[in-house]
Amino acid sequence: MQNLDWPNLGFTYRDVNAHIKSVWSKGRWSTPEVVPGEPYLKIHIAATALHYGQTAFEGLKAFRGKDGLIRIFRPDANCARMVSSAERTEMAVVPEELFIQACKMAVEANLDFLPPYGNGASMYLRPLLIGTGPRMGVQPADEYTFIVIAVPVGAYYKGGLQMVDAMIVDGYDRAAPMGTGNVKVGGNYAAGLKPYHIAKDAGFPVNLYLDAKEHRYIDEFGTSNFVGIQDDTYITPSSPTILPSVTNKALIQLATDLGMKTIRRPVEASEIKDFEGIAACGTAVVLNPINRIVTASGTELYKSNGQVHPRFEQLYRALQAIQYGEAPDKHGWCVAVKG
Repeated sequence: MQNLDWPNLGFTYRDVNAHIKSVWSKGRWSTPEVVPGEPYLKIHIAATALHYGQTAFEGLKAFRGKDGLIRIFRPDANCARMVSSAERTEMAVVPEELFIQACKMAVEANLDFLPPYGNGASMYLRPLLIGTGPRMGVQPADEYTFIVIAVPVGAYYKGGLQMVDAMIVDGYDRAAPMGTGNVKVGGNYAAGLKPYHIAKDAGFPVNLYLDAKEHRYIDEFGTSNFVGIQDDTYITPSSPTILPSVTNKALIQLATDLGMKTIRRPVEASEIKDFEGIAACGTAVVLNPINRIVTASGTELYKSNGQVHPRFEQLYRALQAIQYGEAPDKHGWCVAVKG
């Protein structure tokens, strides 16, 4: 095992032993291979990924459990979302068998970078699908490359859940009403970089988007879904532009397991002041409680009582317990990896 400062890894890239690669050409995928050494990809200068944005990616994690077992959390769900992204952007679809096999291979090839149990760290997996075939006209590629990167990462926030402030940045939309907001493609994130930095420079680590059509309803946070608690009900927005979060789906199920009511519905910005608790949820942080939400002009739309809502604490602990093998995986979410 690598001699790393596991509790203080942070959420950043670092070189590891290898990545996994498979290439689609002439209607079929190649057998996935372990690519050791330098983390670089030779790519044609006219590749559609570079010119026409044929890029999609996923994010999921592998965990070394309390019982010594290595688990990948819900790779089938991430694969299903990548299939949606590929179909929306006319890319070759990665079959579930290949997707899960490549994720397992990435973990196995980098076992000495998989953090030990007990410090909140894990291994972040980044499956990436890009058009590598050359085109000059606007059309799909005739070749695609699928890669899985594995990187050890620390707990997003040391010491557990930490509250942050969020800002609605005026003049920027996350996704068009009939655009690509519901799939995980690179262009969505490129478009979000400027409003993210506007919020960050103003002292807000999280930015929140309203719907692009009316600017009346909550869409989602810059990199994660919106969750609110009201009257012991787990509420998350319903919209065709929102990326379906794998973490959010799991939390909805766990909320149901805890006896909570769960609702997906349009959420007006005017009603968020009434929530007992608000959080962003996603793979990296699981749940990120929100302290307050303001507009770019300084109008405060939401203010918490300064405490993390106890239901967020319960949901966070319940999900982590399954991922680290501390609680039964009764929903069959985890896939075991040989260690």
